[in-house]
Amino acid sequence: MCWVEQKSVSVCYKKLRHFDWWRPSHPNSRPRSLKSAEPTVRATLSENRRHRCPQILVDSRIEMWGKLWVKRSSQKSFTHTMTKLTEIAIKKAKPGTSIRKLSDGNGLVLLVYPNGSKYWAFRYRYLGKEKNLSLGIYPTVSLAQARRKLADARNLLSEGQDPSEARKAEKRQALVSAENNFEAIAREWIGAKSPAWTPRYAGFLVGRLEKDIFPRLGTRPIKEISPPELLSVVRMIESRGASELAHRVLNCCGQIFMYGIATGRAERNPANDLQGALKTHVKTHYAHLKAVELPEFLERLAKYDGHPQTRLAVTLLMLTFVRTTELRGATWDEIDLDKSEWRIPAERMKMRRDHIVPLSRQAVAGFKELKRLNGQWKFVFPNPHKPLKHMSENAVLYALYRMGYHNRTTGHGFRHTASTILNESNLFSPDAIERQLAHVQGNKVRAAYNHAQYLPERRQMMQWWADYLDGLTA
Repeated sequence: MCWVEQKSVSVCYKKLRHFDWWRPSHPNSRPRSLKSAEPTVRATLSENRRHRCPQILVDSRIEMWGKLWVKRSSQKSFTHTMTKLTEIAIKKAKPGTSIRKLSDGNGLVLLVYPNGSKYWAFRYRYLGKEKNLSLGIYPTVSLAQARRKLADARNLLSEGQDPSEARKAEKRQALVSAENNFEAIAREWIGAKSPAWTPRYAGFLVGRLEKDIFPRLGTRPIKEISPPELLSVVRMIESRGASELAHRVLNCCGQIFMYGIATGRAERNPANDLQGALKTHVKTHYAHLKAVELPEFLERLAKYDGHPQTRLAVTLLMLTFVRTTELRGATWDEIDLDKSEWRIPAERMKMRRDHIVPLSRQAVAGFKELKRLNGQWKFVFPNPHKPLKHMSENAVLYALYRMGYHNRTTGHGFRHTASTILNESNLFSPDAIERQLAHVQGNKVRAAYNHAQYLPERRQMMQWWADYLDGLTA
């Protein structure tokens, strides 16, 4: 090779090094030397001599050669990416000292960690920035599931959306929906209202919601609950024959929806659209005894052979005509036998106000007998099996059943019996009777100004009532 040719070859070699496919850092490059480039350069120089256009022809020949190399390299790369993973290959993939990356094509990669864990990932570029999207853990997410997730992510990418940001938005929406579901808002409403309720009423309300409403509507976002959906749940309660309970639960749900509207998490109250959708409930009073039935009842009560505490509980219910819950929860620090008074604190009363019960001589005798039985315990009527708690709510009811008064009277029914007889006697004012029953005045204006306790008249009335019952037994 002459000196001119040698120099031309060197120049061409330098030009060839400017191509990416020629550079050693390029992934498709192969190590080349001046000797390997010689044949092509010589052919180029012969063309130069023939056409007497050295520089232009050398540049065009180098450009052509570069395009041919890139084409072949891209074909090899394409063939490599088309190699698909299989379940067998994934299972046999062994961990190394660093993270191994097994490609399935289209950006789907299986990352094999040194501890043996295998994670699916989608490698993509968004706005010129390389990103990774986790697609799950193998084998929880199989190869077929990973490919389906990949297709969904690529669809988002084709629409101009970032799959990673779309997933974050879904998580935020799911979190908001979880915080604004019906059960979460209902419990928040209960927490706001419960200080004004008695523990019994709060327990009753929460129990009904947990049994009938939360299992079906609890996880539903409150905005998405429709009137037909709410109606189907309430009608399941109605189908059990609990018509009154269905109306109460519907009313309770309506208050929860109104609370959701007030706090900006609900838009409408579907309970308003269900007015008249349930069967009309005919309100009935508690079963109670009439005056002519009292002598027989008192005779059976005197012969009652059950627990003495239960017999005394029924007796004191008749003498004081308080509510059953108020009697069962009575504690000895509420009873003042010297003053013949029983002061029930507001937190145990239905209307959340203190209540004074004047005790007749017969009632004081009953409490003294209970003092001998249960004076060492906190409660006047302790549970026989768990004396640190008060007696069961069914103790009085079952005692009435044993006496033969199933469906004929209840513990609450004694209030009706006493109220009827006292009003018919015309001996006492209706205000004193209603105050003894711990009822709230129907006239709100009058109730706001009338704070009278009528204690002298009520003391006289309670003694008259006890003597009246004694007269029936005589």
